[in-house]
Amino acid sequence: MGLYIHLPWCLHKCGYCDFNSHATTANAFPEEDYVQALITDLVAGKDELQGRSVQSIFIGGGTPSLFSVQAISTILNACQQQLNLSSDCEITLETNPGTFEGEKFADFKLAGVNRLSIGVQSFDPEQLKKLERIHGRDEALHTVRTAQQLGFENINIDLMFALPGQTLEQALDDVAQACALDLPHLSYYQLTIEPNTRFHRFPPAIPSLDQAADIQTAAMAAINDAGYARYEVSAFSRQGAECRHNLNYWQFGDYLGIGAGAHSKLTVGHQIKRFQRVRQPDSYLTAVAQQKHVIQMRLLRSNDLIFEFMLNQLRLRRGFTRVDFEQRTQLCWQDTIASQIDHLLALGHLEQVAGRYFASEHAYRFLDSLLQEFLVETP
Repeated sequence: MGLYIHLPWCLHKCGYCDFNSHATTANAFPEEDYVQALITDLVAGKDELQGRSVQSIFIGGGTPSLFSVQAISTILNACQQQLNLSSDCEITLETNPGTFEGEKFADFKLAGVNRLSIGVQSFDPEQLKKLERIHGRDEALHTVRTAQQLGFENINIDLMFALPGQTLEQALDDVAQACALDLPHLSYYQLTIEPNTRFHRFPPAIPSLDQAADIQTAAMAAINDAGYARYEVSAFSRQGAECRHNLNYWQFGDYLGIGAGAHSKLTVGHQIKRFQRVRQPDSYLTAVAQQKHVIQMRLLRSNDLIFEFMLNQLRLRRGFTRVDFEQRTQLCWQDTIASQIDHLLALGHLEQVAGRYFASEHAYRFLDSLLQEFLVETP
């Protein structure tokens, strides 16, 4: 069981960002009201967990590190009081490079945060400008090193590729600088142009699909040579440093999401349900006070379950087992996907080793195409 907490404000809305984030200035957002709404949301939603152990907490955004240390501490204390947290619960805080956030790292650690995810995106000053990031290369390096010096052992940085005008050499230089930091975890994403973003309205000149594929191939080889294992489409780690919270998503595990626009996926009895909170922060505050903040509830049908299971599990390099499928979807393998799996094995799109099914090397590069095979209506 995981818990996701959404803190929706940031200092600047980047042109590529399609997350539920809202630009503000420091100390200009309703921090205290929002924290109290989160706690009310948590108390109202905890009964759905039925006392299950929470293995991870992920505080995302937005830029959660804009919140004061007191606010983060209050939130985590409420989690401790209201939930059954495991003794080794992984608690991640997303942050962006910058002196303002970095100054608070030591206190965040004292508050209970034991994992940082730092949105570096690039070490190239020109690329950072094109991405509309508000930090520079030196700030990124300083932020990471500050976290290391303060004793954070579990640190991730986000890095992007196929950036506007990016060459193969520039991408490999970004990777080299990231690997030189010797962090336990690295997330490596391709820039995609999403609807309802400034980049969608005013598209920058990004590398072609072939150029992006060349960058990805060379960069991932360099990351592998640096001692990282690719365990998910965009995630690399040292041994034992995989992100526990994200692994739960990819293994089609359950999670509760609180905060503006947060989603939940919960198994209740023999049913699997998805929930969504009110998206706009101001509306969320009002809705929580009226106990109307959960605006959507959807019961997953068998075809939904099959597709969503594959959407997540096939992202993992190690794939899944028949037991995984039946336990997490509560569907019968033989009656639903057995023949389809056999067909995909025969085509070479899937492979099976020691009872584990996973995408073949070629299909893993074109995972969206493989996933379309599971977009079929089932009984």
